[in-house]
Amino acid sequence: MKTTKQVATITLIILLGLIAYGLFRTGRPMTASQVTPAGESAPAVHGSAIDQSPLNNARRLAQMPTTADELPLTQEALRLGDREMDLAFAAGVREAQEYPPVLSAEAKQSEARLQKAEKSLEADNVRVEQLTSALSKATGAKANSLSDQLEEAKVQVQLDQDEVDNAKQELTIAGGDTQGRIEQLMKEHDDASRVSDTTTVNTSTPPDRSGLVHRYQQWSELHDKKVQVCQAKRDAESSAVAFTTKRDALESKIRTKTQGDPGTIVGGRTQSAGEDSASSPHDASADLVNATKRRSADVKALTNFEERIEDQKNLAETYRKWLDVVSAQQRGVIHKALSGIAVIVAILLSGIFFDSWLKRLLNKVRLDSRQADTLHAVISTGLQILALGLILLVIFGPPSQLGTILGLAGAGLTVALKDFIVSFIGWFVLMGRNGIRLGDWVEINGVTGEVIELGMFHTVLLETGNWTDSGHPTGRRVTFTNSFAIEGHYFNFSTSGQWLWDELTLVLASSQNPYPIVEAIQKAVLEATAESAGQAEKEWQNAAHSRSMRALSAAPAINVKPVSGGVEIAVRYITRANERYQLRSKLYQAAMNLISKKDSLAPASIAEKQDPNPA
Repeated sequence: MKTTKQVATITLIILLGLIAYGLFRTGRPMTASQVTPAGESAPAVHGSAIDQSPLNNARRLAQMPTTADELPLTQEALRLGDREMDLAFAAGVREAQEYPPVLSAEAKQSEARLQKAEKSLEADNVRVEQLTSALSKATGAKANSLSDQLEEAKVQVQLDQDEVDNAKQELTIAGGDTQGRIEQLMKEHDDASRVSDTTTVNTSTPPDRSGLVHRYQQWSELHDKKVQVCQAKRDAESSAVAFTTKRDALESKIRTKTQGDPGTIVGGRTQSAGEDSASSPHDASADLVNATKRRSADVKALTNFEERIEDQKNLAETYRKWLDVVSAQQRGVIHKALSGIAVIVAILLSGIFFDSWLKRLLNKVRLDSRQADTLHAVISTGLQILALGLILLVIFGPPSQLGTILGLAGAGLTVALKDFIVSFIGWFVLMGRNGIRLGDWVEINGVTGEVIELGMFHTVLLETGNWTDSGHPTGRRVTFTNSFAIEGHYFNFSTSGQWLWDELTLVLASSQNPYPIVEAIQKAVLEATAESAGQAEKEWQNAAHSRSMRALSAAPAINVKPVSGGVEIAVRYITRANERYQLRSKLYQAAMNLISKKDSLAPASIAEKQDPNPA
């Protein structure tokens, strides 16, 4: 092998070794991650903001294609996200109840207007009830008067109701409508719960399509999912850290209050250290109740923080397991991709080794150097095309519409290889009864010669020129595709029934008497062509299907006509194609002898001079 081939071979072998190592590293079987759902606990409420990101992250991941290994993890993430959403809304409602916003001057005016409007509405409703009751007992003119008053009272009730609604709207805009805020939170929670309940997991098994291109697409999709799961995991961990910070701050606050305000027993009750001993027992009792409620709320908030921290940790752990599953799927895709690359490398190595082995084999075979190089080039090209097709199959995978593609490819190859197909069929025609054989004298597309090679696609002639020339080979090899047997025509002068009319032309001087020479030439031609003419007439009669053909004669004919400076004698006679040149030469020789009267003393017949075994 050449240096380039050696370097390429060593490089491919090293690459094959690296691929084998990658196959070993990625060949570990995938196992479904076991999910241990977090224990159910009573919903805890507390929080400083309404945050639906855990549920939104879980819903977004659930809409992506999910395998059977990912299904329990997706369901667990949805459950924890829904639980966190409930806790967040409940905490928002409690915060709105326990920590109402500080009213501004505008909000206080709106609140006073609302209270006044509500009192007016309540008084008008009482008046409507009273008038309705009195109207049911009254008769006559009094009843008519009460009816008019009742209508006026109802109109006033409607006006008061409009005033209440306007005042509520103003208070809500000013940020002082605690009840409206709570109702809005409840409505948002109901909407989020309906969305959560209708969320379904998109469980599907992606088709295992082969081909490096499809492997890359699968890896890219898994990479995108992995990025989103990793982001959701980071969000859960951040939330857990934030809740932990708030829990520690609340614990410190509770501990500080407990140590700084232990309280004392005064008259059978607990009195705080800063409490005025002169305060009334009723006020002291109210303060004690409020302090107890605040302490209870802080303890509940602390417990809720603990539960939400635990939920976020469980959610982060669920996403970690999900990442393991997606990573395992990625390793499987990479393993299959490395297998495809290994196949490509193996094809290239096989091509290099086979090319070298083929060269050594052809050097041992006794072939002409040109033939060996041609055979090597043809086989190498064919193998390269085959290797390229296999490599493309590994890269892109088998086509999905295989039947359609094969049909289109077959139609395209039929058009592109039309000449080869027709030539192959023409080979069968040439091998038939009316075909040609090696050594036949034929004429194809105006070229005359001897058949020296007859292949499946080509016919090779040794050119001899046309039949009016000497008939000696020109030395040129002429190759024809066998399509001429179907699309064109050819002449075979070597088979039975291939008789030709030839013509002998002589010019005599005007001083010579042409008639004795004409008679002598006619006699010589009759003697030379008698046997051939008889066989030709028999074959024509056997092959003929009409009387006109049976009346044909193969006897020679002679024609004498005056020309400038003498007389022209033209003799037409029948002969075989392969005997044409030899017979013509002998007839010319005999004619010259007759003209010069060289053979007048001892005339010899043309039949005796003719070679009994013509070439």
